[in-house]
Amino acid sequence: MGSLEGKAALVTGASRGIGRVTARCLAGEGCAVFLAADGTAAELKAAAGEVIEAGGQAQVGLFDLARDGAAEAMVEAALAQFKRIDILINNAGIRIGRPFGGFTGAEFDRAVAVNLRAPFLTSQAVVPAMRQAGGGRIIHVASQMGMVASPELALYGLTKAALIHLARSMALELAPDGIIVNAVSPGPIATRFNRDRYAKDPVRRDRILAQVPAGRLGEPDEVAQAILFLATGSPFVNGHNLVIDGGYITH
Repeated sequence: MGSLEGKAALVTGASRGIGRVTARCLAGEGCAVFLAADGTAAELKAAAGEVIEAGGQAQVGLFDLARDGAAEAMVEAALAQFKRIDILINNAGIRIGRPFGGFTGAEFDRAVAVNLRAPFLTSQAVVPAMRQAGGGRIIHVASQMGMVASPELALYGLTKAALIHLARSMALELAPDGIIVNAVSPGPIATRFNRDRYAKDPVRRDRILAQVPAGRLGEPDEVAQAILFLATGSPFVNGHNLVIDGGYITH
């Protein structure tokens, strides 16, 4: 039996990348997983199949988390399937890159809605069920760009910095309820999005790799393993931001 046997998790942005690998990783420990994503039904179904192959139960739901009420509806759907949510992984996010001065109001609103408002409201929606169960784990997937600046990423970094602060604030308030809240901040990771982007722009790839002491991109599984640690490890690790970046922010 795995360390999460009998538990249930909600993972957002679960159709690809870090979210998909994390869902599979949790399932490997016996966890039932509700996989949520926006507009990627075929990929979401395939990700659910991987969860089942790994030994967990899987249910899926399509939600545009920028829409009013979507976060609450997603939590309601997950609870309807599994009757509990022990672990929430707020992984869904969007990245809009543009030189400062060129962002539109609509871009600002959508980035904040998906990257910050949705984790905030989803977390609020799961708290009553976690309190009733005697506790739970909430993990926000932020970014190293929430701690350092980079050209064209002012908006993205802003939302991720706020998400790191949200983890600390929630940890402070929810610890008496047994709800443990942390964040992870991945650096450059070899997701399909990044692989495709760097294949088209090798100059950008080389510039990024020159800033990573490890000399390579991280793997989604390396982030998933860190998330699994926070989902199953000591509850005394609370309000922490675990950076997984190959040393990117050390200089």
